[in-house]
Amino acid sequence: QVQLVESGGGLVQAGGSLRLSCAASGRTFINNGMCWFRQAPGNKGEFVAAISRNGGWTNYADSALGRFTISRDNGKNTVYLQMNSLKPEDTAVYYCAANKDLSPSSDVADYGSWGQGTQVTVSS
Repeated sequence: QVQLVESGGGLVQAGGSLRLSCAASGRTFINNGMCWFRQAPGNKGEFVAAISRNGGWTNYADSALGRFTISRDNGKNTVYLQMNSLKPEDTAVYYCAANKDLSPSSDVADYGSWGQGTQVTVSS
């Protein structure tokens, strides 16, 4: 019901910044909470941040809090993840996902639509 395409990943030095974008299409985008997850090779997927349907309620992993900011522009059908003060530990493929309802859930089971991911690599 929701199609997602991530972009904005790349190679950056430690301490640098990137802004990821997730462009969405579908009939019910306005009804969905959205999130970012990440997964490094050999590691389990990790919740990063989520945002409610109207953008008024956000949820961050401890590793992201204070460095990353999730936002959305429903008029542009786009969700963003601004990442500052990047660390090598942030290296992963970042995935955008749409919740089955309006909440900024951190539970992967609550998300029904996923993008293809965008690679973020942070060098020392």
